[in-house]
Amino acid sequence: MTHTADTSDALDRIASLRDALVDRLLADGMITSPAVEAAFRTVPRHAFVPTGTPLEVVYAVDQSVITKTDEHGVHLSSVSAAYIQARMIEQAGVGPGMRVLEIGSGGYNAALLAEVVGKDGHVVSVDIDADVTHRATALLHETGYDDRVLVVQADAVHGVPGEDVFDRILVTVGAWDIAPAWIDSLAPDGVIVVPLRMNGVTRTIAFRRDGDHLISTSTEVAGFVPLQGDAARPERIFRLPDRQGRFVSLRFDVGAPADVRQLNGVLDTERTAVWSEVTVGHSESFADLHLWLAGFLPGFCLLAADDGTELAGERRWFPFGVVHGDSFAYLAWRPTNDKSGAELGARAFGAHGRDAAAAMTEQMQAWDQRARRSPSPTFAYWPAGTSPGAAAGDVAVLAKTYGQLTISWPAAS
Repeated sequence: MTHTADTSDALDRIASLRDALVDRLLADGMITSPAVEAAFRTVPRHAFVPTGTPLEVVYAVDQSVITKTDEHGVHLSSVSAAYIQARMIEQAGVGPGMRVLEIGSGGYNAALLAEVVGKDGHVVSVDIDADVTHRATALLHETGYDDRVLVVQADAVHGVPGEDVFDRILVTVGAWDIAPAWIDSLAPDGVIVVPLRMNGVTRTIAFRRDGDHLISTSTEVAGFVPLQGDAARPERIFRLPDRQGRFVSLRFDVGAPADVRQLNGVLDTERTAVWSEVTVGHSESFADLHLWLAGFLPGFCLLAADDGTELAGERRWFPFGVVHGDSFAYLAWRPTNDKSGAELGARAFGAHGRDAAAAMTEQMQAWDQRARRSPSPTFAYWPAGTSPGAAAGDVAVLAKTYGQLTISWPAAS
């Protein structure tokens, strides 16, 4: 077989995989507009990932591709999963002729945006990491988008010098807060889409202005590499050893215990459990429960466990916990008697483990009774100097560096 034939076969395979990806995104409702569909059918995703990445991974619906890690293996930059890239562009309502700011660069998403806004639009892609911006600039040049996307190396928390306001802002890194410069850079009728971290639980939220604050118009469940720079919010991590020298780690955005020494030896205590009588079906999503716990459960944290610890087999499905003084509990489940689903509950360690588990299961019951069958929660962001008004239903208020976030659960009808 000739080299030309080999190349032709490879291109045909790439085209087939790309079309299959777009067909799936359309079928799943991730792509809903012709302009976004055309962009995904046009931009060569494989040209923006590391050489040697399998094409089945590149053109998978739900797989991100890591493009940079640090010396500890922590992910610093990636090409996000195709479904969330499509969904974020649709959430933002990007259209022809718009000015769009992308915070968190990489190249591929900026090229998609350039296709959607067209020749009369303007795309700026900014990243704090010079390695990332150099790579994005080179890849955009190689794929013919360098004259349609301006790549800037800067800490976006301070804005983009020399640029006017933007019709749309897409934050493609996990953010703990919404920087004032982003709000200042947003046109009066603009939309900002940001993966916002709320006590360890992330939702990609589209916000519009509503007077002196922002209100949500749509949300998606997704995860992103964390924001770097002056707006970064490091987690506080406490590592609890067991008798074999393995560790269970508790990770806090906020609300970390003042004296973690109270948890010394906690894994040596007898494990207990409290069950909620709240059941879920095998295929039923209950991601909103995680958000409810993050908003209403004091001491809420994320959980990680080394292989070989008592928690290792459970950590990957429900990595959520709560610290209660000298004890901690974590989300657990057990099969229902008829095997049709699972009952949710909490397992716990510590002298007051049952109290910790009970605090968690009480919030499960509150979610089940007051929010589970309600419309999805809405979000509002209140910059410093503004304050939330009265709202019906259950409202969680999360303090942020530059303002407050409210999560409002409408009353069940």
